[in-house]
This record gives sequence, structure tokens and C-alpha cells, in this order.
Amino acid sequence: MSKVLVVSDSHGLTKELVAIRERHQREVDLMIHCGDSQLMPDNKAITGYFTVAGNCDFGDFPLELITNVAGKKFFITHGHHYSVKSSLMNLQYKAQEVNANIVCFGHSHELGAEVVDGILFLNPGSIRLPRGRIEKTYVILELLDDTVNMSVYESNGWELTNLAHTFNIS
Repeated sequence: MSKVLVVSDSHGLTKELVAIRERHQREVDLMIHCGDSQLMPDNKAITGYFTVAGNCDFGDFPLELITNVAGKKFFITHGHHYSVKSSLMNLQYKAQEVNANIVCFGHSHELGAEVVDGILFLNPGSIRLPRGRIEKTYVILELLDDTVNMSVYESNGWELTNLAHTFNIS
């Protein structure tokens, strides 16, 4: 069993990123930041996060990353190049092209997760400026064989147990 932490759209926050890292670094195998950190890559607050560039970032972060954890292929992007605020269709095409099992993105600041054609699409929300809810959120995924357990946390570390969900993926 492996765990992956996913955060996005921190827009200049540093103490919160450090606190989240220190709170979970021993229990997770990977920490992902889906962009709009508004920090430079050498900023200590972003250290340890596998980070992509968002539309508000100016550092030398890649636009997209692909990695494997526990036999699952992750495609990571901010989402602004895929018009994720209007549809997941462009992102779905890219996910199919790269054979991703899990797609992590941000940009809309809206917490959401859904499975489309066996692929999990996950937006962890925002720890600075959430939309659609009051809570400033990030997510931890627990990877099992063909299932993913999602736990949602507020930036202060409180788990939002009513938002926990299990997804079946291919």
C-alpha cells in the first residue's frame, strides 16, 4: 500500500506547505503540488513536493510530470492548458494518450474527484482560495490494487471524514 499527498493553488503560502509536509511526510510516498505555488523552485517551503507550473508561477517548474507509484501512472498538470474550468475532455484525451491511471490537476480551486473510463481525475481544491466550499483542502490517496481511497483534509490537518471516498480504477 502506498500513499500520495496532493495539494494545489497555495498562491504564496509557505507556513502551510511546510506544516502539511511535516505532518504527513513519514506516511506518504510522494507529495504532489499541482501548481500556482507562486514560489521559486528553490524555496524551502516547496522542498519535497513534486511540482508543476501553474498560470501564476514564474519559476522553472515543468508544465507536466508523469510518475509511477505502486503500479499506478500519475499524470500531473495545473490544468490551465487543458481548459479544466469548462471540461475535463481535453485532459481526458491527454490521460488516455499517456496511459495514466490517475490525473492530478488544480487551477479551478474546486475540490473534486471522479472516475472517467477507469481514470481517476482529482483536483485537491486550494489551501489558499477555495471555490465552492469554505474549507481549504488537500487530499491523500491510498493506493490499493484496483481501488483508491481518498481522504480530504483541511489545511490545518483536520480530516473531513464526510468527504472520504473509494474509487475503482483500471
